[in-house]
Amino acid sequence: MNEESSLSRQSASQKLQGITIFASGAGSNASRIIDYFRNSTLARVCLVICNKPGAGVISIAEKEGIPVLIIEKERFFKGDGYLPEIRQASTNLIVLAGFLWKIPHSLIDAYPRRIINIHPALLPKYGGRGMYGQYVHESVLNAGEMESGITIHYVDEHYDNGDILFQTACPVLDTDSPESLANRIHQLEHLHYPLVIDDLIKSLQ
Repeated sequence: MNEESSLSRQSASQKLQGITIFASGAGSNASRIIDYFRNSTLARVCLVICNKPGAGVISIAEKEGIPVLIIEKERFFKGDGYLPEIRQASTNLIVLAGFLWKIPHSLIDAYPRRIINIHPALLPKYGGRGMYGQYVHESVLNAGEMESGITIHYVDEHYDNGDILFQTACPVLDTDSPESLANRIHQLEHLHYPLVIDDLIKSLQ
C-alpha cells in the first residue's frame, strides 16, 4: 500500500508544470511564487536561476530545497543560454522576478510565449534599458504622474516590450518618496504575480 501511494505521488509530481524563476536580488517575488505553488496540483518551482552570487533569492531557494543555478554572462549571451539545464529541470514556464539581464534569443526561441516578466510601472511608460527598481519610481515621481502600477508581460527580444498579460494601478501620493511608492508597488506584485502565473499555467494544460 505504501509503495502504491509513493508511486501515485510520483506520478502526480511528474504531471506538474515546471516553473523556472530567474532573479537577481532579494527574491521577495520569488518567495511569494514559491509559497503559492508549494502545494499546487498544477505546477511547482523546479529551478531558480541567478546571475549574482550571494543574492538573497539563493538562500530562499536553498531553504525550500529548490535547485539553484548560478549563471555567467559569456555562456548566457554568447553560448547556449543554459538551455540544457533549463530543459533538464522540466521547465514549462520561465518567470522573471527581478532579473536584470536581457533574455537571449536562444531561450526566447526555445520557450515562445512561455517567458514572462513583471515590471514596476504601467508600460509602455517607464520601461526599457536601465528602467528598473528605484530608477522607475524616481522617474514616475519626477514626471508628476498621478498613478503607477505593475505590468506583467511576455518577454521578447526587447526590454519591457512583449505583449501585456496584466496591468493594475495604484495612486501616486503627493507625499510619496521612491521608497514609499516602491512599497505600494511591491504589494501589487506580491498579490497579483502568482495569480497571473496560475492562470497562465492553466491555459498551458
